[in-house]
Amino acid sequence: MTSVRAPTRRAVVAGMIGAGASLALPARAASGPPQFGTIRHQFTLVQGAYPVPRVAIPSLAGGAIDLAAFKGGLVLLNFWATWCAACRTELPMLDRLASGGRSDLTVVAVSTDRNRALVAPYVKQLKLRHLAIGFDPGGLVSRVGAAEIETPFALYGMPISFLIGVSGQVEGYMTGEADWLSAEAGALFDYYARGGR
Repeated sequence: MTSVRAPTRRAVVAGMIGAGASLALPARAASGPPQFGTIRHQFTLVQGAYPVPRVAIPSLAGGAIDLAAFKGGLVLLNFWATWCAACRTELPMLDRLASGGRSDLTVVAVSTDRNRALVAPYVKQLKLRHLAIGFDPGGLVSRVGAAEIETPFALYGMPISFLIGVSGQVEGYMTGEADWLSAEAGALFDYYARGGR
């Protein structure tokens, strides 16, 4: 006669944790982009990638930044604000990425602050020297949630970064601060620099 032992509480909890982890981290197809994320956020693919419309973003350096002009290269477009604690951590990392020597990548950081006068001193305080800094105080380029005005980029969190591929289409986005200098981020950039192959 074989005795059947009831599972221990520890075994049940371990099984539940394992099942939850497999649901929390979606498996990528072998042909898809490499996984990139943090404990709280994952790079989210945009289904049916859409082209970036021609839009002039006022620049801190003067003139305007035209995202469509970067077609043929990658663009990491970051939206941030001076009041955002995570942005304060991420912006210097993005500045190092911009100076890192990837000739196929342009990093653009767009402030959503309504008071434009706050931006230049903040950029100077953080010693950001390599980022292309833009402004969107009126929400012409970005919007929070549902808005009356249709804009190219929805702000699902702050900060948020959109990756625009070599074809000029938005491929995906990442909310929250991320380690854009990591090997995983580099693999993501490599994947999209090859046209998503």
